Amino acid sequence: MSERALKKQKVSEESTAEIVAEIAEENLRKHPHAVENNSLIHHDDGEFSKFKRHETTAEQAEALENGHENPFTGKPFSQKYFSILKGRRDLPVHAQRAEFLKIFQSTQIMVFVGETGSGKTTQIPQFVLWDDLPHLRGTQVACTQPRRVAAMSVAARVADELDVELGEEVGYSIRFENKTSNKTILKYMTDGMLLREAMEDHDLKRYSVIILDEAHERTLATDILMGLLKQVSVRRPDLKIIIMSATLDAEKFQNYFNDAPLLAVPGRTHPVEIYYTPEFQRDYLDAAIRTVLQIHATEDEGDILLFLTGEEEIEDACRKISLECDELIREQNCGPVDVYPLYGSLPPHQQQKIFNPAPEPLRPNGRPGRKIIISTNIAETSLTIDGIVYVVDPGFSKQKVYNPRIRVESLLVSPISKASAQQRAGRAGRTRPGKCFRLYTEEAFKKELIEQSYPEILRSNLASTVLELKKLGVDDLVHFDFMDPPAPETMMRALEELNYLQCLSDEGDLTALGRLSSQFPLDPSLAVMLIGSPGFNCSEEILTIVALLSVPNVFVRPASARKRADECKMRFSHPSGDHITLLNVYDEFQGNDAFETGLHQWCRDNFLSYRSLTSAKSVRSQLRRIMEKFDLELISSTNEDEVRKALAAGFFMQVAKKRSGGKGYLTIKDNQEVLIHPSTVLGKDPEWVIYNEFVLTSKNYIRTVTSVNPEWLVEIAPKYYNLEHFNKGDVKLSLERIIDSVETKKKIEKKEKKEKKSKK
Repeated sequence: MSERALKKQKVSEESTAEIVAEIAEENLRKHPHAVENNSLIHHDDGEFSKFKRHETTAEQAEALENGHENPFTGKPFSQKYFSILKGRRDLPVHAQRAEFLKIFQSTQIMVFVGETGSGKTTQIPQFVLWDDLPHLRGTQVACTQPRRVAAMSVAARVADELDVELGEEVGYSIRFENKTSNKTILKYMTDGMLLREAMEDHDLKRYSVIILDEAHERTLATDILMGLLKQVSVRRPDLKIIIMSATLDAEKFQNYFNDAPLLAVPGRTHPVEIYYTPEFQRDYLDAAIRTVLQIHATEDEGDILLFLTGEEEIEDACRKISLECDELIREQNCGPVDVYPLYGSLPPHQQQKIFNPAPEPLRPNGRPGRKIIISTNIAETSLTIDGIVYVVDPGFSKQKVYNPRIRVESLLVSPISKASAQQRAGRAGRTRPGKCFRLYTEEAFKKELIEQSYPEILRSNLASTVLELKKLGVDDLVHFDFMDPPAPETMMRALEELNYLQCLSDEGDLTALGRLSSQFPLDPSLAVMLIGSPGFNCSEEILTIVALLSVPNVFVRPASARKRADECKMRFSHPSGDHITLLNVYDEFQGNDAFETGLHQWCRDNFLSYRSLTSAKSVRSQLRRIMEKFDLELISSTNEDEVRKALAAGFFMQVAKKRSGGKGYLTIKDNQEVLIHPSTVLGKDPEWVIYNEFVLTSKNYIRTVTSVNPEWLVEIAPKYYNLEHFNKGDVKLSLERIIDSVETKKKIEKKEKKEKKSKK
């Protein structure tokens, strides 16, 4: 036996306490100047920079992992823990643990590139945990994810691997859901949640290590966090930062972080054969379904992963594929199939089904069963599903696109990038050689797909971002160190919008309303509407409406029963529009809340989404807590006009006016021709409406619409409705008449008051 193996065996026989003590002693030998106040204990003043962290070797960490007692809980390890540990040690990332620790301990910021399936998302935070032992210093390790699904599922997996309860030592924090406790030492969270924490604590003092995972996705929040952490690293030299990416576009991250060292780990992949279509596919959804059915009928065993663009498309494809596969099983003696959807708003227990084993053959020696997973681009990098052998890639995803000229932000189905196409193909080679079927031509791949997707910061409305940066203490937005600076026009639009909402002063400083708005995890216009609702005596109603606008659509409209679904929707409808219709739905849902089983059935009978309504209930209670915290009065009103006025106070920039003598509407200021979406419940075509969404499809639609009195708009937002800011035309002429009418009314009221006073 080698000397290293003997040492390893000896060290594994020691107790956890002895190993921790040995690490501490070794650390103190290395750093004798750090002996004051014991470097393992949380310092009284909360400052960590005055003493060194301990530095654990890979060997010592493995010895701790092999021990009998879990150092994070003080309880013995379970048998399940050791069986999982064996699999973890086989992951490619484990072979470079010592190299990782060497770089991690010797530098403040490092870039880590791990290919799909290398184990980086689950293992790197654990390597850090065993090295940093944050529970001994009262600190935490944060690992950010761009998607809620990934944060929840990875936290659950790592809790199992560490043999702890989810929500205790390992937890997660996502928008409107926090599963952590005062024991939490490793916290998976969406990048947006870490940004919200930074608003309250600019130096993120509770964290000793921050890991930004999936940084290549370049979400808005990740880009801001990178700029922010670059600043924090100067103020906090003790804070360790790891930037993790799945693609080898790492040089850009290295350069941005002042030539940070890089460690690359290969994934555990097998060769993947790529197939292209000989010609352009007119209907990619139909082509995708046909390809999946063909694979099931003709290919060997192995699960199938199909990428589609959104919830509606995925659910539709699931139904069609399930029906068609039933026929294949009957007619061609194919194996059984389990079809699972996967998208962001799917509840956790349904997301977990994708990890179920494939179904057993229907008879002995029969054809094997397979799973078919139909997913958005969540499955590109954020989640790894073993057993996938066939990938079907139509080449599209939904992307947020913002046009600052017409102030419209929309989710559009767009072609993916070459990098995304390669990530998708790589999913087929995780367990054995696989096949990827690209539903576009090879020429289209080479000539039409861009190399990398554009970062979200270049195609988003930045109003929320600017508010966040102001709250983070960043006053000079022009010189903030963005990796890719947004267009000046987009930044100007955001500043203008926040100024009209009174969140920023004319000088660009954060106002009291802006500071309060930033406390709500909402779009600024929704936050302003909620804060202002007590002034209209209807904060309870606005709270409900905001919660319902923050969850997926509550109305279900299956293709097989559209007429019945529309009839049920009309039962809740209110002639003034969709917002109060949503209020009616929630009130009835609450009224039927006595028995959960009955509530499920009630939702099915009325073509409503139980999942969206329960989610809205949870969002509402959290927003209510924030309102109570800031002493915002909770009042209920039966006056429908007050509710519509309160809505107008948030949506006064999202207004459309009926075209005189023509069909449809014009958006004010931008004069965009729009139609009211067919899903709306408006009784008739009112003259003026506010809308929640601008939808770009074959035509321009406005969706979730409520009729308003234009006089309210002029009174609520006189600065926005200053006629100097409007171009000549129908809208300006109408506004001139309305402003004259409002001013005349005010003069009459003033005169009447004066007369009453003089009589007294």
